[in-house]
Amino acid sequence: MEKLNNIKYTLLVVLLGGVLGCSKSKDINAPIFGGTISSTYTNPVYNGDAADPTVIRARDGKFYVYSTTAKILESTDMVDWTEGGNALSGNNYPSWLPGGSVWAPDIHYIGGKYVMYYALSTWGEIHKNGVGVATALDPAGPFTDLGSLVISQDCGVLNSIDPCYFDENGHKYLIWGSFQGIYYIELNNTGLKILSGSKPVQLAGNAFEGTFIYKHNNYYYLFASVGTCCNELASTYQTVVGRSTSLLGPYVDKNGKSMMDNGYEVVISGSNAFKGTGHNSGLITDDKGVTWILYHAWNVADVNAGRCLMLDPITWVDDWPTVKDGVPSSTPTQGPTFNN
Repeated sequence: MEKLNNIKYTLLVVLLGGVLGCSKSKDINAPIFGGTISSTYTNPVYNGDAADPTVIRARDGKFYVYSTTAKILESTDMVDWTEGGNALSGNNYPSWLPGGSVWAPDIHYIGGKYVMYYALSTWGEIHKNGVGVATALDPAGPFTDLGSLVISQDCGVLNSIDPCYFDENGHKYLIWGSFQGIYYIELNNTGLKILSGSKPVQLAGNAFEGTFIYKHNNYYYLFASVGTCCNELASTYQTVVGRSTSLLGPYVDKNGKSMMDNGYEVVISGSNAFKGTGHNSGLITDDKGVTWILYHAWNVADVNAGRCLMLDPITWVDDWPTVKDGVPSSTPTQGPTFNN
């Protein structure tokens, strides 16, 4: 009888596992059909190359990450990621800068379309590069390239890469730049062209790249990266921030030093487990009100994986964003909560 009971119990566990779709990263009590999704995770959340990530929660409820090369990752919980296609490839690949590669996209939903701003450049080039834009009706693509917005040799901003888009009460801005100053320019009401007569204005100094602006309470936060991104375990990349009461600055550190003078506060540094922690995506707030940051880092345990996708919660201390201990989490951590 005991043996029979054990067999029944084993069958029940197998059946429940099949119905619930359980995995070791999931909360097995979380409903699959509607209800709440909440998972634990251990960094990296994607142990493959996902450099310079940008993220959006699309109209279909899923999260999409786009990274340098325009590779697409998909997730329902920001914890378990699967590879999709490529947003810009084949006939859709930008051709306005011959020989250029797609870097550091920034994704948004504007005017009923998914709009991707991206950099086109070659390694080490600071004169012949620029920012372009592409659109799609579906987050998985295909994206149609609409050409360039700014090109370094035309707009006078060297190293015109690493775009960021921000909408302030209907005024749309492109923010961009890499170690040659961070600049902004106003876009037209579609977000797809430069506003006629608008010129680049400097926003931050030459210590920064990979910028992103986020509004929280009464402040705007200019996230950026400093240091070297791409020297594997010798990379010195850090995620940093300054804040302002105005979108267009001035952005300052805790002591009032301006980001125009390269002032900043460090948010995430490297650790024994991860190096080169930088180029964060936009921030996502879950359904419990917790803010989450995605960024990339080199995994010391598997450097050949490339710049992996990392996830950590942000804690706001005196209206400054912080990550626990100032380094990536490396042990199992409760992930975001989303109500489907």
